[in-house]
Amino acid sequence: MSKTKTKEVQVDNTWEIKDRNYFLLGDKSPITYTLKSRHTEKYPLLWFDEEKKEQRALRYATNQSSPFTDEQMGEVTLQHIMFKDGTLSVPKEYQALQKLLSLYHPDLNMRYAEFNPVAVAKDELIDLEVEIMALNAAKNMDLDHAEAILRVELGSSVNELQSKEIKRDILLFAKRDPKLFISLAKDDNIQLRNFGIKATEQGIIQLVNKNRDFVWGANKKKLITVPFDENPYAALAAWFKTDEGVEVYKSIEKKFS
Repeated sequence: MSKTKTKEVQVDNTWEIKDRNYFLLGDKSPITYTLKSRHTEKYPLLWFDEEKKEQRALRYATNQSSPFTDEQMGEVTLQHIMFKDGTLSVPKEYQALQKLLSLYHPDLNMRYAEFNPVAVAKDELIDLEVEIMALNAAKNMDLDHAEAILRVELGSSVNELQSKEIKRDILLFAKRDPKLFISLAKDDNIQLRNFGIKATEQGIIQLVNKNRDFVWGANKKKLITVPFDENPYAALAAWFKTDEGVEVYKSIEKKFS
């Protein structure tokens, strides 16, 4: 038995006979969308056979049991593959079409995907676990850290919030976008950025020259120049970790009202 035949036997052994559903990827769901259904010189529809080391032409024919052109015999009845309102349901009786769509079509997982309830449930479970993790972290987070994260979302308006409002809003943020929340919570520089913003708001330091330089508010002596195309407060946070920056950080900390 050839390797290609062996592979086909393996597919047959693992292939489940069932109704299958497919959906278009992306935000748009046109009323109708026609997927390529046969190989032509102008519009190729090919699958690379690793065993044969060659490209094999694909073609959907309703009266054939295989989607491969080289395995189809006699007259063929060609048919369009059409999605309606972004979806396509293929009954279990249409095995050639199912295998074309689920195994061989080059647009699989690029223009469309097969609906997999198990995979969807797994993804939803992961999302729920991430949300629980984010909410637990937000619940146990100290106020300074929570304020630093909220400042990314709210800007200077976070200064108007009372402690209970900060606790409420950080939980809402963690629930709304748990992945972003966890990313910010793990960011070592987020509190240093918040520290720099607060120092600027209080006039202890100033951001001048079109957001290019940080200077002391009192004597306008330059502290650092912001690298080109870098967020000023991200640059300041990184600078606070240097030997010179640590000393400035300590000095600013003493000046906070």
